[in-house]
Amino acid sequence: MKKSITIIITFLVFTFSFAQNKFGNPEVDPLQIQKTYEQWSVYNKGIMLSRDFTSLDSESKEISKEAFLDKLANENYIPIRLKSEANIYVYKLFKIQPKTDTSIKATINQIGFDAFKNYKMEGTAFPQFSFKDLDGNLVTNESMKGKFIVIKCWYIHCTPCIREFPQVNKLVEEYKDRNDIVFMSLAEDSAEQLKTFLARKRLSYSVIPDMKEYMNNALQLNSFPTHFILNKEGMIAKVLPNFESLEVALAKESKL
Repeated sequence: MKKSITIIITFLVFTFSFAQNKFGNPEVDPLQIQKTYEQWSVYNKGIMLSRDFTSLDSESKEISKEAFLDKLANENYIPIRLKSEANIYVYKLFKIQPKTDTSIKATINQIGFDAFKNYKMEGTAFPQFSFKDLDGNLVTNESMKGKFIVIKCWYIHCTPCIREFPQVNKLVEEYKDRNDIVFMSLAEDSAEQLKTFLARKRLSYSVIPDMKEYMNNALQLNSFPTHFILNKEGMIAKVLPNFESLEVALAKESKL
């Protein structure tokens, strides 16, 4: 009897260990990274929650991406990527320590909230639109049917938005032979302000002015830049917070 119990306990320990390690170890020390806001902030820049990833709770159990993001937005967890191949993402939740800087928790909750909201938009229809760009071209939901649409939401005084210009311009050049992909941007600013600004800072997307109300109300955006990829049926395929995520997602979506 004792032998049987020993075997069962050994099996359970082995199973738990396997569950803990089959995805690899954390790429950073979860405790060390919580010691200062500066340490967390540096690591935070590499977190890509808009990408497809395997989600693990604090016990290394696989959970849905929706449940993972909900916990980040509303509970006391920090997301850490586990060691894996460069193109494979596995994130695990680790408890935020009692003495951790409250700014870290606040930042994580906001990141989780934004990522959760963006994730919930995927698979839904992009709100109805009828836009005129700076060149006077009319763009509507119907006129864009049958094309992938890449949309960048931004405004003139958004430093991260402007910093991406060289990268998104390069992306337009990369896909210039794809007649089924359209790049356009929604900007908060007036046509006059944009024309003056874009004379100094080139953007290869078509630019739609005076979009502040639409982005606030129809899209309910509170973070910039935000990028959308719409599929050929006008549905939102991806909502992304930066160029790095956009580049990967567009390569994947445009091959589907």
